[in-house]
Amino acid sequence: METSEKRSRDHVMIFPLMAKGHTIPLLHLSTALSARGVAVTVVTTPLNSSFIRQSLPPRPLSNINLAVLPFPRHPSLPFDCESTDHLPHHDQFPLFLQAAESLRDPFRKLLHDLSESNSLPHCVISDYFLGWTVHECRRFNIPRVVFHGFGVFSLLLCKRLVATRPHLAAAAAGEETFHVPGTPAGLRLSADDLPCALRNIPSGEDPLLPFVLKSTKAELESWGVLVNSFQELEGEFVPYLEDFYRASHARTWLTGPLCLYHHPLNAISRATDPCLDWLDGRPPRSVVYVSFGSQAHVSEEQMEEVLQGLEMSGQDFILVAKAAEMARPTRGLVIHGWVPQREVLLHPSTGGFLTHCGWNSVLESLSAGVPILAWPQTAEQPLNARLVVRELGAGVSVSSGHGGLVQRGEICKSVKELMGSGEKGRMARKMAEDLGKMAVAAVNEGGSSDLGLTRFIEDIRRAAGGLSQVNNVGSQ
Repeated sequence: METSEKRSRDHVMIFPLMAKGHTIPLLHLSTALSARGVAVTVVTTPLNSSFIRQSLPPRPLSNINLAVLPFPRHPSLPFDCESTDHLPHHDQFPLFLQAAESLRDPFRKLLHDLSESNSLPHCVISDYFLGWTVHECRRFNIPRVVFHGFGVFSLLLCKRLVATRPHLAAAAAGEETFHVPGTPAGLRLSADDLPCALRNIPSGEDPLLPFVLKSTKAELESWGVLVNSFQELEGEFVPYLEDFYRASHARTWLTGPLCLYHHPLNAISRATDPCLDWLDGRPPRSVVYVSFGSQAHVSEEQMEEVLQGLEMSGQDFILVAKAAEMARPTRGLVIHGWVPQREVLLHPSTGGFLTHCGWNSVLESLSAGVPILAWPQTAEQPLNARLVVRELGAGVSVSSGHGGLVQRGEICKSVKELMGSGEKGRMARKMAEDLGKMAVAAVNEGGSSDLGLTRFIEDIRRAAGGLSQVNNVGSQ
């Protein structure tokens, strides 16, 4: 057992990308590390600081501090845009990354000031898109650890697809499916499983591509990679991911689902949120929860089809919508704005989740034992949907519509398939329930992710000790 004096010296710095989906799991990680006695410094910007403070345990209950850096202004972005959810359009994401890279000088000054006070962290955990942090960490001999926000399956396939590009050869040969080298032999993908950015690699016209290439190079120069997943969920693919990173001498740790380290933000939300009150009056496992996340752009016309398809299904539902005007539902709620998603998924009346398959939403759903109706929109979400539906059997798919409008009849059919008495729905519900129990066991004492977090802390302690000895010898 570590002494309190030793534990109090443990210090980790966490630098999320200024996007809710990237930030929230790292705040959960901060809570988990703090509970282990590790001091945490979360790096953020002025307009994000309030959200982060509200999302963390109260200061007397934790040893988590904030370091607030001034966010640089970009001439092509709104004046107060310090988070991606404030971007007028997702096409401006590369501009946002460009602005975020200007945080490099303030970040260097922060590390310099910590060095002067002899309080540098054991390591810096930073978002994949903040790859430039690896170079600043090197100035101060600090290991940089990468956080993607992907699961093992999607992370492995994205890395191997970029490196080997078998989908291009398959397309040229007219083959509908292909195997990705460095993945299990029986795994074959189709073009529909691929993120759009990977389908468009040959054009080189994606404005995000330069940032991806720089971030990938920085990742392979980093000390390790933290993965928000757990062995029981994706264990088949873990050795293949470890092999990929071992080639660049990087370590990997599975520590998820990080959402299970969630600190309840608002103790009164359970009593006051109207959607939770509404759920209280519904039968067990009868409600479909629908949300496409904060970044996906779903047209008003498509959202109207979603609403009507839900009505046709005969299921009660909660639909989170950005559209200001929608028809009034007869069987459910349409909510504009914030919803306590974790609490909704944990409610005994919630029986299914129609989701864009962002990894945070996938983990929140499965860890709550709720099966998924998969409707991927962008990024790695098609791979997440493939994992949930075909590899795990914990959900069913909605037709993608092949870029067009998905009609209400298709949505109704998919909802009934998930929630009904047919074999697919029954199997998905049973698998999700089993995975929910495994998720909780993984983060409990002695579980796979609990041990992964322990190993991570021990590794950074050893690294910090070795670096300290090197610095001491150098100063003699």
